[in-house]
Amino acid sequence: MHERERHRIILDLLSARAVGTVADFARATGGSEATVRRDLAALAGQGRLRKLRGGAEALQPPNLVALGTPAGAAGAVPNLLEKRAIARAAVALCAEGDAIIVNGGTTTFQMVHAMDRLKLQVLTNSFSVAEHLLRHSACTVFLPSGSVYREQNIILSPFEDDGTVHFRARRMFMGAQGVSALGIMERDALIISSEQRLMRQADELVLLVDSSKFRAQSSMILAPLARATRIVTDHRIADEDRRMVAAAGIDLIVADPLRGRDHNPSASIA
Repeated sequence: MHERERHRIILDLLSARAVGTVADFARATGGSEATVRRDLAALAGQGRLRKLRGGAEALQPPNLVALGTPAGAAGAVPNLLEKRAIARAAVALCAEGDAIIVNGGTTTFQMVHAMDRLKLQVLTNSFSVAEHLLRHSACTVFLPSGSVYREQNIILSPFEDDGTVHFRARRMFMGAQGVSALGIMERDALIISSEQRLMRQADELVLLVDSSKFRAQSSMILAPLARATRIVTDHRIADEDRRMVAAAGIDLIVADPLRGRDHNPSASIA
């Protein structure tokens, strides 16, 4: 991971929690504790945080605009390194000036760390994504109308007219609770309704799911699997799941965090 990206993650963690340990930062960035200590020294030298014994603290109290800890920022997310690799591969599909939709989720949140070099138009229902992009990128950010679900830090509306119909995207990037031959799965009916509205506004649907999601199950189907144009997952995907994706006619992008680069044997970027 590039130094600039590590610094972003460390500062994001402090903006939500005020204080963090070296171990916290190492888990969040995937770096060694020695690397984290060098990062903390550099950020302290720039006047962006205050070093403590065994960690660091924010120079100001946590940002009150944030409704909750950004998804995936604190390193307590399963398969975090895989999700970061998936997110980098997803951002590689974007070009300067693209209009995209980014749904709330632990994997999709990781996209923000690679989006600071692009100027995009982004519609998102995630407060965490919106806040990070507003602070750390030149992206134009759009939010739908609705109620704030504090636990998930997302905006949901039970009504059809939430404003998303006025936004047209080249691609929508979305996570899922599970993926199977039956379809793309979610748990909450209100989330499904919101995601279906967002999906209608995008030319392509790109699923960002770590390999564990192929074994996860839910009783609710969001959409047929073939609705996805591409699936971005990690190198642990099983052969049977590769065959399932191929049978559905979906391009598969496999991101390998161990190699530090993305392997895409079949997908072509339009």
